[in-house]
Amino acid sequence: MKANILAVDDEKDMTRLLQRTLEPEINCRVSMAFSAKMAMSILEQETFDLVICDIRMPGMDGFGLLEHIRSNYPDLTVVMLTAFGNIESAVKAIKKGAYDFIPKPFEQDEIIFKIQKALERSLLLKENKRLLKEKEIRPSHLIGKSEPMQRVFDQINLVASSDVTVLLTGESGTGKDLAARSIHALSPRRDKTFIPVNCPTIPELILESELFGYKKGAFTNATRDKDGLFQAADKGTIFLDEIGDIGPSIQTKLLRVLQEKEIKPLGDTKVKKVNVRIIASTNRNLKQKIANHEFREDFFYRLNVLPIELPPLRDRITDIPILAEHLVAKHCEKLKKEPTMISQDVMDLLMKQPWPGNVRELENILVQGILYSKENIIDLSDIPLKDAGKKNYGFKGFDSNSIAVLPYKEAKEKLLHEFNHDYIGAKLSMTNGNITQAAKQCHMDRQALQQIMKRFSIDPELFR
Repeated sequence: MKANILAVDDEKDMTRLLQRTLEPEINCRVSMAFSAKMAMSILEQETFDLVICDIRMPGMDGFGLLEHIRSNYPDLTVVMLTAFGNIESAVKAIKKGAYDFIPKPFEQDEIIFKIQKALERSLLLKENKRLLKEKEIRPSHLIGKSEPMQRVFDQINLVASSDVTVLLTGESGTGKDLAARSIHALSPRRDKTFIPVNCPTIPELILESELFGYKKGAFTNATRDKDGLFQAADKGTIFLDEIGDIGPSIQTKLLRVLQEKEIKPLGDTKVKKVNVRIIASTNRNLKQKIANHEFREDFFYRLNVLPIELPPLRDRITDIPILAEHLVAKHCEKLKKEPTMISQDVMDLLMKQPWPGNVRELENILVQGILYSKENIIDLSDIPLKDAGKKNYGFKGFDSNSIAVLPYKEAKEKLLHEFNHDYIGAKLSMTNGNITQAAKQCHMDRQALQQIMKRFSIDPELFR
C-alpha cells in the first residue's frame, strides 16, 4: 500500500521537485499544498502518513502549521524544510514536535533516506495504535462510555505495555482494583501471577513478613523459611491496595524495592532480586499525609511515576445505565436467579443519587434489589433508596397495615430480617465484604457479626 505524503511549500517548483524525487524511489503518493491554509484544508479531507513542510512561508509559517498538526493530528509525522545553515530554525522545529528537518537545497540520497525513516516511524505508530485497539479493556474489568472513563481507558492502554510503577487514586468504590487488573491483563506480564494485597487489613508486623518472607527462626513460630508475596509475584504484578494506610517502616522497605528491585526477608542477611511490576492504589490525600509527616515524600514520588485517577460515580452519571445492567446480570448469574430487569422508575432514581460509596454502593443496592424483587423486575419497593439526594442507606420500611395482620413474633422477625440485611449489607459494602472491618464499624467483635450474618443468611461474597 502506498504511503500518502503532503508536501507544503509556497514555492510550487519545490513541491513538484519533492514529488518527482520521492515518487519514483519510495512507494508513495505526494500531494501538494502551496500555503499553510491550503494544507490545513487538505488535511481535513484526507489522511496522510507524513507532512513535509517548509518553515518560511507567507501568512502562517511552517511553525504555525506544525503547531496546528500537533494539536489536531498528534500521530502525524512532520519533517521540516529549512534554508541551508539555518540550524537555529531546525532546532526550534524539533523542539516544537517535528520528527526531523532537511536543509535546502537537498541531496537526493539524503532526502530519500530521511523520508524513508520518517515513514517507518509513521508505520510503527499506526501498528502500535492498531495493537492497542485490539487489546481494549474488556467489560469484565472496567465499564463506561463517559468521557472521564474514556480518559482512564486511554491512560491504562498507555501504561500497560511498560513496567513503570502506577499509582491509582480515587475514592473508595471507584474500581481501583479493577483498573489494576486491567493494566496487568493488557501487559506483557499477563500470563504471569497477579497478586493483590489489601494493606490496611493486615497488621504491620504481619504485613512485613507477608510481603518479604522470612527465614527460619526470624521470630517465634517461624519454624521454616517462607517466601513472601514479592517472590510469589516474581515476573508478574503485585497490587498494593490502599498503600496510603501503611506505616513508615514498611514504606522504607518498599522504597528499597522500588529503587533497587530487591527485597530482604525477615531474619536474612542477604538481599534477593525480584522482577515485579508494582501497581499501588490509595483513596487518601498523600500530599496531605506528607505534610503531616505520615508518608515519606521520596516514597510518594517513586510511586507516583504514572498516576491514574479513577473518577467518582457522580462525575460519570451517564455510565449508570450500562453499569447497572451489567451488575444485575452478573449477580443474577452468581445468585442463580432468573435474568432481572430494572424498572425505569428505579433507573431514574439511580441517576439522581450522589453515590458517596460509588460503584460499590450501586452494586450493593442492586444486589438487594435482586434479592427482594418479584416477577424478575427491580421496582422502587425493592431497593433501600427513597428520596434522591438523601443518604443512600436507609431502611426499606414497611406497610403498617400489612405488618399489623401478622403475629407479633413473625412481624418482629420480618423487620429484623430487613433491618439486618440493609444495615449489615451497607457496612459490608463500605468495607468491600471485609467482615473484620465491618465488625469494627458496627462496634462489635467479628464472631458476633458472623453469628448475625449466619442467622439472617447474609453472604459477604456478594459485597466483594
